[in-house]
Amino acid sequence: MANGKTEKDRRRRRRRRRIQAIVIYTAIAIGLAWFFESQATTTMIFVRHAERAGPSADDPGLTPAGQRRAAELARQLVDADVVAGVDAIYSTPFRRTRETAQPVADALDLPINIYDPADNEAVLQTILRNHKGKIILIVGHSNTVPTLMADLGASKKVPPIAEMEYDNIYIVSIPWFGKTKTIRLRFGEPYTGEPAEEEFEGVKMTE
Repeated sequence: MANGKTEKDRRRRRRRRRIQAIVIYTAIAIGLAWFFESQATTTMIFVRHAERAGPSADDPGLTPAGQRRAAELARQLVDADVVAGVDAIYSTPFRRTRETAQPVADALDLPINIYDPADNEAVLQTILRNHKGKIILIVGHSNTVPTLMADLGASKKVPPIAEMEYDNIYIVSIPWFGKTKTIRLRFGEPYTGEPAEEEFEGVKMTE
């Protein structure tokens, strides 16, 4: 009888140890998943707005060519299987940037978050705080896109954006540990032209 109880006790202890091991393993797995999710690479996709109408308009929208480029941007992201992972979209308040972002926003059913192009620090802090470890599309202007990337520690080899240059996609990856990486891709019709300057809310900018 005593031997029977001893054997039952042993089996009970073995089952308890197995259950404890499973619980501990599950807790560790959940903890590691949470850690790597919270510390994952944040990816920002920067584009300049597509071709805009003439500067005579107060807030010009896109030309037909610009509308085609905006549609091509969404198509390129879909083909690269990126759109499914985009978590947020940011744009300056102007028609040309909002219209460039709209096809991607429509494809994802996401709102377009408006940011102030004169305050790089604010928008970058907002993105890094609210979308850490996510993929974010940021639509800006020819002189704001390079400065935003520079503030993130992106490559210093990125050349200035020319007046008629609308075909760049910059992908900046910010890992939780290690060096920020920059990839430059192109889409749609290639550009031609030289840099030009115009006034933007009292700030001289290439746009």
